[in-house]
Amino acid sequence: MSSPAATPLDARSFDLVALGLAAVLALYLPQLPWWLSAALAPILALRWWRRRHRQARTPAWLKLPLLAALLLSIVSWYGNLFGQAPGAALAVGLLVLKLLETETVRDARVGMSFSCFALMAALLFDQSLTATAGVALGLLPPLAALRSLEPGRRPPSSLWRELPSGLGLLAAALPLALLGFLLLPRLNSPLWGAPNPGEQRSGLSDSMTPSGFTRLLVDDSPALRVGFDGPPPPPEQRYFRAYVMDRYDGSSWTYRDVANQSPVPVEAGQTVRYHISLEPTRQRVLPTLDVPLAAPPDASLRRDRVAMADKPVTALRDYSLESAVRYRLEPQLGPHRARWLQLPSGFNPRTLALGHAWRQRHGGDDAAIVQAALALFHDGGFRYTLAPAELGRDAMDDFLFDTHEGFCEHYSSAFTVLMRAAGIPARVVTGYQGGYWNALGRYLLVRNSDAHAWSEVWLAGRGWVRVDPTAAVRPQRISQGAAAAVPGQLPWYQSGWLQAVRNRWDIVNRWWNLSVNGFDALRQRGLLKPFGIRDTDASTLALLLAAGCVLCMAGGLAWVWRRREPEDAARAALRRLERKLARLGVARHAGEGPRDYLQRAAHALPAHHDRLIELMHHYLELRYAHPGPVTGPVRALQRAVRDFPVVRVVK
Repeated sequence: MSSPAATPLDARSFDLVALGLAAVLALYLPQLPWWLSAALAPILALRWWRRRHRQARTPAWLKLPLLAALLLSIVSWYGNLFGQAPGAALAVGLLVLKLLETETVRDARVGMSFSCFALMAALLFDQSLTATAGVALGLLPPLAALRSLEPGRRPPSSLWRELPSGLGLLAAALPLALLGFLLLPRLNSPLWGAPNPGEQRSGLSDSMTPSGFTRLLVDDSPALRVGFDGPPPPPEQRYFRAYVMDRYDGSSWTYRDVANQSPVPVEAGQTVRYHISLEPTRQRVLPTLDVPLAAPPDASLRRDRVAMADKPVTALRDYSLESAVRYRLEPQLGPHRARWLQLPSGFNPRTLALGHAWRQRHGGDDAAIVQAALALFHDGGFRYTLAPAELGRDAMDDFLFDTHEGFCEHYSSAFTVLMRAAGIPARVVTGYQGGYWNALGRYLLVRNSDAHAWSEVWLAGRGWVRVDPTAAVRPQRISQGAAAAVPGQLPWYQSGWLQAVRNRWDIVNRWWNLSVNGFDALRQRGLLKPFGIRDTDASTLALLLAAGCVLCMAGGLAWVWRRREPEDAARAALRRLERKLARLGVARHAGEGPRDYLQRAAHALPAHHDRLIELMHHYLELRYAHPGPVTGPVRALQRAVRDFPVVRVVK
């Protein structure tokens, strides 16, 4: 006789298993290479169709080549099988291939158990509220499939009626999950080791090439959130600097990290205190409002007042700062002047000639040269667009004299080259500008689409002065934000109701980041502060965890006890009859069936013979002659047992 685990899988349970694997594949789509998703989805669909309509098994000669192809393709794509990305691809691929040999209950249990693990492992890539909700929804089909495979359960009558059972299991696990989240000791480093170095999050780079910002400018995901001690600064002061770039090779600007020099002096006027929550970027730069006065903890200020963290930002990073929005930065340039005048030879001859001509025309008036460049952008027929024409080797010549279209990278790069050609120290600064002020949450939401590039020029007596040439072409980019800069090109982004929904939804995301993703070891130690306990040590956490587990188990047992199936009414009537017969001296033997027992009682009690035989037939008919529970005949049996006398009758 075969074991229950080797029982062939019925069609409805197989549907649930296939649906569970489809949920895993769908959840991992953002992490998988496109070619792997395009291969696994048809394999899963074809296997389901063949099993449902032909009851056909997959031959071994096909399964082994598919397994070899999976391993070789992952190694070829990633270079190895180790790390989050290749490990996820391998796990999802093996799960789909497991469906090819899923024929028994044992196979289904193994596949669904590993599916639950794979779904939870997806949180290693993304811990946002939407990702967590996606994992929870993805768990429903595997849990429902495991529920349908329990011994003694009837096959699911309907696929959609079985899914709520997975929801019940998920809800039952929530109390223990909450206890584990609050009370299990927090680690100081990630459980799964360092993040994959090849994986990059969307964010600013330490180099800038015209047209390189396009990916960021259409990325609607949050980059950082800023809360201010007082009222927020006006839009024209919402410049968050990240990289200050000095090197230019004719096509790209590059940031040079100078870690062994003190920050340049700044004479601060108006200052602002604020707090930033920075999304993970896998980089070390910490965006700051304009010119920071000091570095946040676990970070340092570079020479040009760029804030650099000691380690890459791989998780949500909170830091508080004070910055100057009115200032004189590096009033004396000193020996570093040549650094900000460097231009490669042999590039952009027309641009260099224009800068030299301005110097000849305006002499030593640097401010007049700056205004001449801004007037060129304002009156020279330039257009702001996210889809500019391609530029050649002399990119700035092509932009200034031919295409006349681009976005912030083009304008800041061209302006800086013009200033250097005219002998004015200049540099490119990248970061973010603008943001949406969320009055309900009282914070400024800055998205990746708010990425921006501007210029700084050094003027005698004023130091480094911010000049944003993009504002000369499209002032709305500064005053109204990134969405207003490109009219008609991003209608989905500029939709008022969609922006309102999206920005208000961010309040929920911010709460999630602060309360869930931001729940670290420090906050765990202060968990019991409202109860007068300053520092919650490991022993206290263990005691609370044990007590919570006991309470959860007790609550579960109480719930099971209340939800237990009521005793069969016919069997209850028989037990009542057994007690009456025992009082008459005829007790039921262990292992004795109801037919044999009642026949023996009828022979032992001749006065009740006919009544006992009638009760026996009545009971057996109720127990074995009907496919489901009945009510009317059971009541008749109950009345007959109730009226059965317990006084021995002598004939």
